[in-house]
Amino acid sequence: MSTILIIYSTKEGQTLNICHTLQAFLSQRQHRVSVVPIADAYEIDLLGFDKIVIGASVHYGHHSPLIYKFIRHRQALLDSKPNAFFSVNMVARKPEKSSAATNPYLQKFLKQISWTPKVIGVFAGKIDYPSYTAFDRTLIRLIMWLNNGPTDPTAVVEYTDWRQVALFAERIDDM
Repeated sequence: MSTILIIYSTKEGQTLNICHTLQAFLSQRQHRVSVVPIADAYEIDLLGFDKIVIGASVHYGHHSPLIYKFIRHRQALLDSKPNAFFSVNMVARKPEKSSAATNPYLQKFLKQISWTPKVIGVFAGKIDYPSYTAFDRTLIRLIMWLNNGPTDPTAVVEYTDWRQVALFAERIDDM
């Protein structure tokens, strides 16, 4: 049994949904799992955890600056423990961009940090037009139109491959 900390950054909530799925899977494997937003992560004693997982969504082409800052300040400790990172973005809905090696947002992220996570994952997110502000709905519809995605302003489309999330949880369990 391990103690596992999952730190996340999310804008619309799908990254948190993935974190809760990881937590449920790992708890069934007898691990003690805490899920904490990045804003609260500095208050946590990381030494008290055996494994650390960081999950971050991409919003308008970027991961949260708080994720970069946290990794920079805690890299030595992250490197000293089994660790993992996953990115959640809509580009991952395309099969040719759904792996850690082919996802451009994940690759860009990894080039901008000096930390090398031991386990890396990438998952497609969810479009939930009714929950967006008018501005976000319009902008996301434009982005989706340019990328052959759904543009119906009433659409709710979940692209997350939960089987891939379960496989990622198994890799965390095996660390």
